[in-house]
Amino acid sequence: MKGTLYIVSTPIGNLEDITLRALRVLKEVDVIAAEDTRHSLKLLNHYAISKPLISYWGEKEKVKAEETLRILNSGQTVALISDAGTPGISDPGNVLIRKAIEEGITVVPIPGPTAAIAALSISGFSTDAFIFRGFLPAKESQRLKELKKLSLDPRTIVLYEAPHRIRETLVDIGEIYQDRRAVVIKEITKFYEEVSRGTATVILEQLESSKIAGEYVIVLEGRPEEKRNTIEDALIEIRTLLRRGLGRKEAVKRIAGEYGISRKELYDRSLSGK
Repeated sequence: MKGTLYIVSTPIGNLEDITLRALRVLKEVDVIAAEDTRHSLKLLNHYAISKPLISYWGEKEKVKAEETLRILNSGQTVALISDAGTPGISDPGNVLIRKAIEEGITVVPIPGPTAAIAALSISGFSTDAFIFRGFLPAKESQRLKELKKLSLDPRTIVLYEAPHRIRETLVDIGEIYQDRRAVVIKEITKFYEEVSRGTATVILEQLESSKIAGEYVIVLEGRPEEKRNTIEDALIEIRTLLRRGLGRKEAVKRIAGEYGISRKELYDRSLSGK
């Protein structure tokens, strides 16, 4: 008989943010697969939990997934945990989860803290529908392209960002989102938790007097209904690209794809200037 794989959410900062069920499962399983065993030992020692550990950090994920599957197939139970929050959500875990499903192993969620949901809950923005994008690309051109695409969506947007890129990411957001409202939460649930609200430009100014450290969650207001995907907006962008030296056909091709507008219609309108 095969064992069970438990996907256990752990605190994202405050060690009190763990469920009674999570603690019970961690105490009962045969093995704990942790993203970083050194980091997880702080939590396990705090709750007097002693179990065999498997390190599961990024570069070892594929190899360790096979080792963990062998343990599961032998009938033992395994709890998968990440350094913080829920495994597989902008953290390692998807490789093992997919393979366990393929091999007919039972996968059980043990829900708990997730930084994205915690940040969204205090944003004050619409929560009926939202986009969780996680970490944006590190390369500036790719990051700008992704932010531009997201800016056209009416849903609330949740992003993660590292301290060494938070300033440049907010600069990019300010350029694209302009007066759209944003919320940035630093070190969520931790002692130095800090919430900043306003436009990206205003928040960037606030951060200048704050120590840049820890992880950040950015929540962005969705695109207002009346401003979404209009051909007038597309024409403005085409004129901007033309001034920068891009050819008309290439500019139309790029913007038509982003806005979901007919390339021929957009080209004709750009020629007429209407």
